[in-house]
Parts: sequence; C-alpha cells; structure tokens
Amino acid sequence: MKGATVYPVCTEKFMKPVEFGFIVHPLNYDDIFKKFRFMKRWPESWLKKASYSFPPVMTARISGIASPYGSVSGCFVGVVLTSQQMLELPAELTLRKIIAAGRKAARAGAKIIGLGAMTAVVGDAGLTIARNLDIAVTTGNSYTVATALEGTEKAAELMGIDISKAEVAILGATGSIGSVCARILARKVNFLTMIARSVPQLEKLAERILQETGLAVKVTPNVKEAIRKADIIIAVSSAAESLIEPDDLKPGAVVCDVARPRDVSVKVAEKRDDVLIIEGGLVEIPGDIDFNFNFGFPPKTAYACMAETMILALEKRYENFTIGRELTVGQIDEISALAAKHGFKLAGFRSFERPLSLETIEKIKEKSRINKLKRGITATG
Repeated sequence: MKGATVYPVCTEKFMKPVEFGFIVHPLNYDDIFKKFRFMKRWPESWLKKASYSFPPVMTARISGIASPYGSVSGCFVGVVLTSQQMLELPAELTLRKIIAAGRKAARAGAKIIGLGAMTAVVGDAGLTIARNLDIAVTTGNSYTVATALEGTEKAAELMGIDISKAEVAILGATGSIGSVCARILARKVNFLTMIARSVPQLEKLAERILQETGLAVKVTPNVKEAIRKADIIIAVSSAAESLIEPDDLKPGAVVCDVARPRDVSVKVAEKRDDVLIIEGGLVEIPGDIDFNFNFGFPPKTAYACMAETMILALEKRYENFTIGRELTVGQIDEISALAAKHGFKLAGFRSFERPLSLETIEKIKEKSRINKLKRGITATG
C-alpha cells in the first residue's frame, strides 16, 4: 500500500473502542525511512534485523464512516515488514507478526480485521490467521474483484474498446483474485489469455472455465508475449517487483493494476502517453471519513479491500468472509449488493497515485490512435 509507513500516533489504552481493524505494512525501506530517517545510514543487514524485531504498531484511528444504516470506526495496525521481506522470510514468522497485529486490533475492540497488501497473500491467504484469532478475518478480495472489473469495463468503454471483441489478458490468473476475474470475464469476452507461472494450474482453471462458459481460454507462463498482444489487461500478480515495462504494451491498451506492489512499472507513466493505466479497487467511502493517516489518496477514498472490511462491520457481519485461495462469484455478487446498500461506490480513475480526468483519458485515446496509424504505415511501407 502506498505510504504504508507506520506512525505510532495512538495506542489501545487511549483509543475509543473500534468495530474493525485493518493491517498495513511498508512496501519498501523508503516507506520506513519516512518515519525513521536515521535508518537511511544503516547497512541493509541492520535494517532487516531491526524490522524483524519491531512489534505491531497501532497506527491510526479511522472515524466518520456512515451509511443510512449506521456508522462504524476502525484502526490501522502496522506490521513493520516490507513486501520483499514477506516473500523472503519463512511464512511462519510473517504469520506470527500478522496474528500479533490482529490481536492488537482485537484489544482495541475490533470484531473483524482486514488484511492489507501482502498480508493477504502470505501463507494460505488468511486461513491460518483466522484460526489463531478470536475475531473475524477478510482479505477484501471479493470487493476488490468487483470494483476492478467495473473499473476496467468503464475504462475500456472510454477508450473505445468493445470488450466482447478485445484481446483480454489476466496476469496472475491462478491467484484468488485472478482466477475469479477470469471466470467472470469469460462470460463477457471472446478472447481471453491467462498468465501465471504454473501451467498445470492454468490448464486446470481453463478446463473449469470451458465447462462453465464454453469459452476456450489460452494459457501461458510468458508474460511479455501475452501482454504485447492484449487490448485489456488485469494485473493481479503477487510479484514483489513490476512485471510490465513500457515496451510491453501496444498503443491504446488498458491496464487495471490491482496488484500491490504494482505490476506496472512507473516507467510506463514516464514513457507511454498512449496507454491507459488505472489503479484497480479504488472506492469512495460514505460519510465524513477521517483516516488520520496519509496513504496518498484523496479524501474519502480507499482501496476496495479496506472498504470490504468496513462494509462487513456496518452489516455487523463479524464472520470470516473472504479468506483462502478460492473466491466465488456468489461472494462477489453479495459484497457488491452490500456496498450499494451502504453507499460505497467506485471512485474516479487514478493512475500512479494521480487522478485521471476524462480530458486526460481522451488525450490518451487520441495519442493511441495516432500511434496505431504510425505503426500501420511502418508495417506496410
């Protein structure tokens, strides 16, 4: 999560009771340096040891969430491990830290916690965490899928792409989010490619989709080859580093980057003004919300995974909702309906943490048209 540096601004002892908690962590050392500047001078080995020893930190109180059906408050709890560390460390160690953070939220009154960024990926996607806590757990992936798909379809429409005729690719297709995205999109598209490292898992998912929808899906572990052909890409891998570079995209491509850390390199924003990159899963929260925490979004805006935790708290659905590697279409339909009930809705488009106006999208569309023509002239001449 952008800006997920821990800021010890409150403690359980002095905080009013909350209904939910959300676990955050720094993406990289730069996030840690924002708070602990002196650590910039440390060798990496010292940094690792220090972050391993940090206990979970009560980061901020969330207030002002209100719908016609009630209001709730929550808190952010920080696990001081970077994304790379969570991939490198033994899962058991990372899970212990996440569980400790969940217990800290519970002591503050939380009856449900949401798992942010890599905390939703490590281990078995929340199952072990849920077994070791006395409160409910959700990864937020159901609402993340719903908003990512809605945003992608709207973005494609603005770029003049007919999704039923487009080449669509899912990067990270065998993950919990990627697989259900593929299953839902297979009902709407005619050309779908799924990308992941494990070909056997891809083939198993492709067979399931064929049985459910009748669509024959292409599968490949080759990221570059598949991405270069795609008109629409949904990026949901759990990679620690970016997978999509500027030369990988064709003019006019639409990419919905749901992954945290990002799958799309920041170089794409610097070098390509003819492709549309949107951040998936951004939601406008009802009420006069105050996060007391800056993670780089406009007021009242949050990731869908956060919003799912809030929605369940408003519903008093203190139950494990989205955990494990398997998501169902039914879960996504249900959380979408609950979101609409409480006034949660897709936020305006953003790209690399900046808002995208309709005027900007129109400029991208025009630039892509020009570059497509240039490519056509080169190819024929």
